[in-house]
Amino acid sequence: KQQHWSLLTSSSFPSEWKNNFPNCGGQRQSPINIITRKVKHDPKLTSFIFDGHENVFNMSSVRLRGGGLPATYKAVQFHLHWGENGGQGSEHSVDGECYPMELHIVHIKEKYGSLGDALNDSTGVAALAFFFEVLIPLVIEALGKVREIEDFKLTDIIPQANKLNYYRYLGSLTTPGCDQAVVWTVFQQTLPISKKQVQRDFFFFLLFNTDYNHQYLRRMKADLNSNASFFSCFS
Repeated sequence: KQQHWSLLTSSSFPSEWKNNFPNCGGQRQSPINIITRKVKHDPKLTSFIFDGHENVFNMSSVRLRGGGLPATYKAVQFHLHWGENGGQGSEHSVDGECYPMELHIVHIKEKYGSLGDALNDSTGVAALAFFFEVLIPLVIEALGKVREIEDFKLTDIIPQANKLNYYRYLGSLTTPGCDQAVVWTVFQQTLPISKKQVQRDFFFFLLFNTDYNHQYLRRMKADLNSNASFFSCFS
């Protein structure tokens, strides 16, 4: 039975996770620093098809297809990682550059009933990662709509699927047990946010209605992932 763990309450450092969770010392760990000069173009990485993103948000209706994925996936959660006072907060980085915030939308293969079931499959989980970039001055109408949570649509913040270039690699959960069952997609196109919104914990208090220290919400880059990264390219 997997031990319960919370990134918010654990006193151990990520380097110590493998002592209690052996997967955390594996060769397919996340997050990673994507080195663009080393990635390879993969023509099999086609554009995505987002289903349900244009509707008023309902997690159970969101589906993900295409993008070189081996199956149709359904969304089960989304969450954010961000830094203190608008500083570095993203888990992934590109050529060593971190971003103030990173959105993860986590999906599992449609045939599975739970995330736990999907983690037994090496490609059971598909995670989409979007970086937020601070733009000043900026008034962001789409993000303002998120305050009206009853009317929120993923298309309010995420661009059209056929316009998104992305990086792809095989990795893991970024928290213990670090299960190596995640197909990661990290999008090149950043999403805009203002520094004021990051500093006032705009998304956190809105979407999660709880108060914990967000500066601990990121695992440092894994040195153990030996899998190659690939990228898509659409005009």
